Amino acid sequence: MAIGVIATITIREGKNAEFEELFTALTEEVLAKEPGAVFYALHRTKSDSQVYKVLEQYANHEALKAHGQTEYFLAASQKMGALVTAAPDIEVLDAV
Repeated sequence: MAIGVIATITIREGKNAEFEELFTALTEEVLAKEPGAVFYALHRTKSDSQVYKVLEQYANHEALKAHGQTEYFLAASQKMGALVTAAPDIEVLDAV
């Protein structure tokens, strides 16, 4: 069964461009290297320019778990630590 994820990430003032550049590179790697990643896209909210939503879909739970363990995801997460105000809020969804 497919798994959906909505990750809400709040970025520090003045760090938007750096965050978007880092996330764009991560997105390219995810989509190129993870066959179980069906959809992986960053969106900025209209109500607050510091808040982003990552919309994700994986073929199954194993693909989601593998995504979180990739070298490039872990490296990007470490770099993002200096750009965010807090840990992301992650919502995991079952596809219907």
